[in-house]
Amino acid sequence: MTETMIEARGLTKTYGEHAALSPLDLTVPTGQSVALLGHNGSGKTTFIRLAVGVLDASGGTVIVAGHAAGSLPARAAVSYLSDTPSFYDDLSVWEHLEYTARLHGKADWEQEAADLLEEFGIYERADDLPNTFSRGLRQKAAITLAFIRPFDLLLVDEPFVGLDVTGREALLARFAQASAAGATLVVATHELQFAGRSDRLVVLADGDVVHDGPGDADDAERWVRQG
Repeated sequence: MTETMIEARGLTKTYGEHAALSPLDLTVPTGQSVALLGHNGSGKTTFIRLAVGVLDASGGTVIVAGHAAGSLPARAAVSYLSDTPSFYDDLSVWEHLEYTARLHGKADWEQEAADLLEEFGIYERADDLPNTFSRGLRQKAAITLAFIRPFDLLLVDEPFVGLDVTGREALLARFAQASAAGATLVVATHELQFAGRSDRLVVLADGDVVHDGPGDADDAERWVRQG
């Protein structure tokens, strides 16, 4: 595993004349937990999607786990939890978990899948189609899929939206477990509890980094309230 998990240099993304992300330089060391803060439209989602490889940069580069973002080796290292979860129409939650685990070569996945469903309070819905769920239940199902596969880097966009107390606590616990196991986390969020416990706060505004410093509860509260 490389010492640097994400390295963005001069990274930009424009839509017509609108710059969603200004030339951005950002390095995330392996094993670091980063809270990515900022108001809506600040560039958080754009940066995460560029790192995942689902968007192409207008300029500059972003390297993930030593490889170009979006390349097969980079994708193999990354688990991505989108702010707009999507599912196959004809697969149940359990079938989604099985498909994801097997796709990534994970053996003995059944017990972990059951544990995830239990933790997030949707064990009884394992045989249901997630596309029929409410927003909160779809989010819980998407979270279980993000954690059932192996990853070195977890990229997450506003994961707490729509979650109840049980879901929020379970997700915070899973984040802590992933960090303790050495994974790198970059989480775009307004959730103060996660931001205040992260190793690092990075704040974006209009596509620029306006703050980059160690995780601190007081700083997190100030930036979350501004966002």
